[in-house]
Amino acid sequence: MSPYRGSVPLTEDWRHFRLERADGVATVTLDRPDKLNALTFEAYADLRDLLAELPQRGDTRVLVLRGEGRAFCSGGDVNEIIGETLKMGSRELLEFTRMTGEVIRAMRECPIPIIVALHGMAAGAGSVIALAADFRVATPAARFAFLFTKVGLSGADMGAAYLLPRLVGLGHATRLLMLGDTIGAEEAERIGLISSLVEDLDGAVGELAARLASGPAQAYAQTKSLLTREQDMSLSGALELDAMTQALLMNGQDYAEFHAAFNAGRQPRWQGR
Repeated sequence: MSPYRGSVPLTEDWRHFRLERADGVATVTLDRPDKLNALTFEAYADLRDLLAELPQRGDTRVLVLRGEGRAFCSGGDVNEIIGETLKMGSRELLEFTRMTGEVIRAMRECPIPIIVALHGMAAGAGSVIALAADFRVATPAARFAFLFTKVGLSGADMGAAYLLPRLVGLGHATRLLMLGDTIGAEEAERIGLISSLVEDLDGAVGELAARLASGPAQAYAQTKSLLTREQDMSLSGALELDAMTQALLMNGQDYAEFHAAFNAGRQPRWQGR
């Protein structure tokens, strides 16, 4: 846990999704299967706040996001969000759209690796949440739909126009964000939207989560941070940031532990320090 805690306690009771913790892995399950796990205002806010808390806890090395039932997430609830936003003025609407963006920013800036488990539809906001993860593990039943233009909004929602071209290229991103068509798992894998296409989702996600949870946490955190930051940097700036980061990590316990383990002929015992 961070030594720099204020008076506000860490949250143990999250009401708008299920949260389970085991062996350094926190698993968030979106739990509205009758609505294909559609998001509400409160679910967005809880996700934003959870992502800010996790790095402070000290007991979480990996975050897994998944959905209950036959979908990952169908996006914002049509009536509970879209219906309500029709009643809002400009100030309230901007507060809401900024909050949804905060979820994506928090996912990319969270130093903890994030895995999304996809076994069905990821649509609208659900597709962008999947996009913002570090790993997207999917079954052949997974589907993606960036639906924003189909409800009369810009396809550039929640950072999709920033993230998607960097993952699949500008041409594919233009098609997906402008037309809003649904694509299946096979095409998603072909264009690079899926990290791993598997039959046994629970087994594959569990294996990846365990590997990340037992690995060098600081090395993973810095890799994630630099992957995000260096997308907008010059080569010379990126090289300098790499040099500074590596010099810092070379002073860490994990770097020395690798050397000791190598010479002792054993596996490293990573401390995340």
